[in-house]
Amino acid sequence: MRPEQLEAVLADVAAGRLSPGAAVERLRHLPYEDLAFARIDHHRALRQGQPEVVFCEGKTVEQVVAICERLEAATGSFLGTRASELMAAALCQRFPRVAWSPVARTVYLAATDAPPPTAGPVLVVSAGTSDLPVAEEAAVVAEALGTRVERLMDVGVAGLHRLLAAADVLQRARVVIVVAGMEGALPSVVGGLVAVPVIAVPTSVGYGASFGGLAALLGMLNSCAAGVTVVNIDNGFGAAAAASRICRE
Repeated sequence: MRPEQLEAVLADVAAGRLSPGAAVERLRHLPYEDLAFARIDHHRALRQGQPEVVFCEGKTVEQVVAICERLEAATGSFLGTRASELMAAALCQRFPRVAWSPVARTVYLAATDAPPPTAGPVLVVSAGTSDLPVAEEAAVVAEALGTRVERLMDVGVAGLHRLLAAADVLQRARVVIVVAGMEGALPSVVGGLVAVPVIAVPTSVGYGASFGGLAALLGMLNSCAAGVTVVNIDNGFGAAAAASRICRE
């Protein structure tokens, strides 16, 4: 339940438009709803300002659909990450308004009464085209969490002039998410150019000695640029959640 939904219920009770019993029925599933295989945290948006997001990987199609159905019933919306094509097809059949991004592997159903994004902008920067799946996950999630997003793609250090040509885009960002694999050098470069928080996302892109993103992770953790923080390998979702919270402050 979103905070504005709870406020509307309380206002209806205070005005006599809704009985206390009916209000209790609406709030019955707070703080969570037990589906046996999942305990859905309907209270999370009230506690954290961001709703529970479904990590689809490792779940069955039926489990994903069931969880999303309950989230939609409670808030009119849901967001899932790491979704397969089969999961997306099932959700699109159940909810025709679902937005499926095969690149980001996200499924998103926006609430019909959702306000337009106002916070931000968050700038999502990718070092290379191979980093797009993680970068797009970050962008889609940030937008779903109510943040304005701008994208700057394929500006890695192998051609640094591409990044420097976009100085105006960098300077208007409230937070910069930098997604890079290989040696993971791009966040340090960006961190030396901007005065806002930089969230670095190492990806598993690279040849053998990149060790599935470990080389990029270690490089980013050892950044010499101030204001750079790092999330886990391929974790575009975590970067977007953090950036959206920063933009709300």
